[in-house]
Amino acid sequence: MKKLHIAISTDNIEESVKDYSARLGAEPCSIVLNEYALWRTDTLNFSIRQDPKCSPGQLRHLGWEDNSASNFSEEKDVNGITWERFSAQQQAEEINEFWPEANYQVVN
Repeated sequence: MKKLHIAISTDNIEESVKDYSARLGAEPCSIVLNEYALWRTDTLNFSIRQDPKCSPGQLRHLGWEDNSASNFSEEKDVNGITWERFSAQQQAEEINEFWPEANYQVVN
């Protein structure tokens, strides 16, 4: 099954976690203090990140969490938006590569 992936930039992880947890009705499955948070619901893979290259609230990229993906891929659409495709395990590996202290493990 595919889950839509939405990634946005923020300048306040703590307040964003509170807001999006209420909106999504779930707590993040991974948090890196002052840098990153990830939610995985039945239908959505949603992340926020403090990214100095993006303004707060700016779309970083879209994509699909797709467990049939054999490798991580990305491409730009006709509007210049980056779309990623990855499995849940590939995303966990990427999180742990960027932030080893996250020690994020996929739980289905």
